[in-house]
Amino acid sequence: MKATWQNKIIAESDATEVVEGNHYFPPDSVKQEFLQKSDTPYTCPWKGECQYYNLVDGETIGKDMAWAYPDPKPAAEHIRGYLAFDPRVSVEA
Repeated sequence: MKATWQNKIIAESDATEVVEGNHYFPPDSVKQEFLQKSDTPYTCPWKGECQYYNLVDGETIGKDMAWAYPDPKPAAEHIRGYLAFDPRVSVEA
């Protein structure tokens, strides 16, 4: 799977996990230079506390367009630290 934003590949992996229709990419498959931590709070009832990220490419900022669960609840342990993307990011095989 490939995640593309601003005509740039920001993540690529053959080992994504699909949860609720979203592909979660392993952390080492995501280009960290595009990520900027966001202060937006969110807690999922079954996955736990979420960390949102803004996507940044030069002066372009996509607010809260990526998220991860750094310390998930047991039911979501398989996506610990994996990142998923907003629908504005193209994710395709």
